[in-house]
Amino acid sequence: MTKYEMLYILSTKLEDEAKEAIIAKFESIVTAAGGTVESTDKWGVRKLAYAINYQTEGYYVLMTFECASSVIAEITRVANITEGMLRQMVTKRA
Repeated sequence: MTKYEMLYILSTKLEDEAKEAIIAKFESIVTAAGGTVESTDKWGVRKLAYAINYQTEGYYVLMTFECASSVIAEITRVANITEGMLRQMVTKRA
């Protein structure tokens, strides 16, 4: 299994319960595929470098996990269809 990091930005218009549900959804995708989530750091609301969908702030979350490489496609697919997701990026850790 390979170690990855996923940094994603959620809309600040979402309620706290909705943010927690999205965070739990991505953690469950990893664990359901046999991977492990090492940590989930909630950075909170930060100013964006440029406006995305007319929003200038976003809720940043960094998830560090270990899984098979085939799971990354599913994580990316779910992230692209998740309501309230502004941006996401998955990178391989050294």
